[in-house]
Amino acid sequence: MDSDLKKDGLPYSEDYTKFEPKLVKLIERNRAPGPFGLRTKVVWTNVYLISAIHVLGVWGMCLAPMASWNTWIFFCFYYLISGFGVTGGAHRLWAHKTYKASLPYQIFVMLLNCISFQNDILEWCRDHRLHHKFTETDADPHNAKRGFFFAHMGWLMMWKHPEVLIKGRQIDMSDLQNDPVVMFQHKYYLPLSFVCSIVIPTSIPMYFWGESFAISLLVCGFFRYICTLHVTWLVNSAAHLWGKRPYDKGINPSENWFVSLSAIGEGFHNYHHCFPYDYAASEWGPTFNITTMIIDFCALLGLVYDRKQVSSESIVRIRKRLGDLAPSYPSQ
Repeated sequence: MDSDLKKDGLPYSEDYTKFEPKLVKLIERNRAPGPFGLRTKVVWTNVYLISAIHVLGVWGMCLAPMASWNTWIFFCFYYLISGFGVTGGAHRLWAHKTYKASLPYQIFVMLLNCISFQNDILEWCRDHRLHHKFTETDADPHNAKRGFFFAHMGWLMMWKHPEVLIKGRQIDMSDLQNDPVVMFQHKYYLPLSFVCSIVIPTSIPMYFWGESFAISLLVCGFFRYICTLHVTWLVNSAAHLWGKRPYDKGINPSENWFVSLSAIGEGFHNYHHCFPYDYAASEWGPTFNITTMIIDFCALLGLVYDRKQVSSESIVRIRKRLGDLAPSYPSQ
């Protein structure tokens, strides 16, 4: 549904005036169109904050050639584990419930998710479940039909479309609201993330191998941070715009090899939107999929269990009906 922001009548999917007054007020505020023909108004505070983070990140990128090899190794390690906090944690464990895990594993992955500093698990999963239920509509928080920039990062700089607020009420979050690990992070998210994402990656290089404060903070802190941000955002933008669609040719999500490599296995997006309950998020298991490798290794240690997978017969049946049976990477 393409809901134009009209002044007369209700252009939305349902009568939002029946909601509680606080939500009605929020929807009414977000109905106002933004400047330059934008659907909603710009959140300038977010624009300034994201811009400042990128200035510091680019500064770190310029300092990166002066970093020691120890710092570069630590940079890559911290990039990997922070990424897994999103891919293996918020995404596959909590948003889609594709596998189960022991309490120590959940606590550890929750802390890895804090490193990523990409919103707490509860909020992240709500947006992601909404994205899957209403993909490429006004109710999709990062609707790719509104263009690459909006899907990539613009959605974080604007008031949410009223349909996002209205349809968001249909998303059942009771499982996570009753999860003590998720709710602990939700309650203490800012201090936890500040320590995990900024303090720790700044302190370790300084203390253990004498790296300078500037390089530690700007390279391992902010440059690493903007790298993980953009890789996550590419799943919402590039993987919804470019690539093959072997499982369902009628949807935007695509198989994008670059996103798969950089986002440690999240680029098999046509498959994922057809089979969101598969823990590997791919037909190919651990191939080009570091997240799946880590989950499988943790299963060997007894930390992970009940990994859900789609049968080969189901995959072939869907490809025959909605996609095609031509070879697709990585079999090519």
